[in-house]
Amino acid sequence: MKREGQYARETEEVKIKTRIIIDGEGKFEGNAGTVFMNHMLKTFAKHSRMDIKVEVDGDLKHHIIEDLAISLGKAIVSALGDREGIARFGYAYVPMDESLARAAIDLGGRAYCKLELNIKGDLIEDTKVEDIVHFIETLSQSLQANIHIAVLYGTNDHHKMEAAVKALAISIREAMKILGKGIPSAKGVIG
Repeated sequence: MKREGQYARETEEVKIKTRIIIDGEGKFEGNAGTVFMNHMLKTFAKHSRMDIKVEVDGDLKHHIIEDLAISLGKAIVSALGDREGIARFGYAYVPMDESLARAAIDLGGRAYCKLELNIKGDLIEDTKVEDIVHFIETLSQSLQANIHIAVLYGTNDHHKMEAAVKALAISIREAMKILGKGIPSAKGVIG
């Protein structure tokens, strides 16, 4: 069974359609609003092994980035269904040259986000750091997941952020793996 999900969001500011295949080839197609966000979503798709396709029309970079996070999270939730049989938890350490990042995720149905990215600048390439942070926080909310990411050390902001995104991608890939049957919770429900 192919785990696919989609979500469409239309506001007065942004119109987005997102389609994902969880057990895909790691391809990203579309435009995430900025060159750096395109790079990060390509990286996320590659290392999570999800196929992600987005169609975006919007006014401001901030609105596009925020609504992409909402749409991506909701599409993954759609693909996961009741989350039966998934590992639920995932974690990864990822080096990127001089940087090292750690990410851990719980797809247990409750949103919480803790980020320690240790980014020094206000901008990475053409994207505001506050928009990147907001993307991850919003993804946590729409995905109904605990996301904890820490950049343990590094000097280059681009490398630190890329290591963080790769670690998040690998941890979500691990959390979405099918391990067997049943809801992965002692309560018998997710959330």
